[in-house]
Amino acid sequence: MPANKEHTEATPSSLAVAAGEYLDYLAVERGLARNTIAAYRRDLTTYCAYLERAGIMSFDEVTRQVVEGFVADRRDGGYSDASVERALAAVKGLHAFLVRDGIVAQNPTAALRLPKKAERLPEYLSVEDVSALLDQDFPEGEMGLRDHAILEVLYGCGLRVSELVGLDVGDIHIDDGFVLVRGKGSKERLSPLVGSAARALTRYITKGRSRLAAHAHGTETSAVFLNKNGRRLSRQGIHAICERYGRQVGLVGLHPHTLRHSFATHMLAGGADLRVLQEILGHADISTTQVYTHVDRTQLTEVYLAAHPLAHR
Repeated sequence: MPANKEHTEATPSSLAVAAGEYLDYLAVERGLARNTIAAYRRDLTTYCAYLERAGIMSFDEVTRQVVEGFVADRRDGGYSDASVERALAAVKGLHAFLVRDGIVAQNPTAALRLPKKAERLPEYLSVEDVSALLDQDFPEGEMGLRDHAILEVLYGCGLRVSELVGLDVGDIHIDDGFVLVRGKGSKERLSPLVGSAARALTRYITKGRSRLAAHAHGTETSAVFLNKNGRRLSRQGIHAICERYGRQVGLVGLHPHTLRHSFATHMLAGGADLRVLQEILGHADISTTQVYTHVDRTQLTEVYLAAHPLAHR
């Protein structure tokens, strides 16, 4: 008779258990996106490991100085300002949750401020660059129809990559001129679907999608954009498509999000209302949308410097 196997699985620490409860709260009650939860999980796993190395086994023992030490450790590790800010946001949220649930009495992060990020304006394309990208020759057949529709919808509707990947056939309402989008936190919104984006998507759905779906060998999917095996196209697939077609017109390293930024910038430059743009983009806070007003002001300054006769006196 074989000997009993020794149980070697480590029991989660009380720190890890409490952090897990916070992540469950974010997922179930707050409805945060899966990618956000995954990022917070990595940050909090690192934080708990840092506390344990410091000999801290309970969140009751954490002081402001300890948290500041964690932030300094992240900076010393070469992490970007954005990564450090996100990690501190996760830690602050965790401690606020622990106090709210009565697990600990004090919040050592209450007086800590998130580090101020240097303002970085989003990259965007000129109207001429967008036209070159969308008007290039696409391959014949279902793949070319799909790729053209992807680029048109990314720019024409201002979608995030995850939103594009998540589109189902039932979300497309071409006759009514809109697409149903599921954004961050599973929040739904309507995005206009008109013009060249609507035409390219119609061509793909009527002439290309069924050919790709046939490659699935009986496995049906409701996804709009399919890969060569007839399954839902991945985020990585969208990234590769943008990079490939961008490179063909001289836009090296084109990212899908650049098309979303270009959509927003061009909408504002064309006179779109900021609140309307916020709704179309699915921003929870208008301050996120306001960054595009800075982009537009930058553009105005460039025009001024190029055109005004006394600008360089």
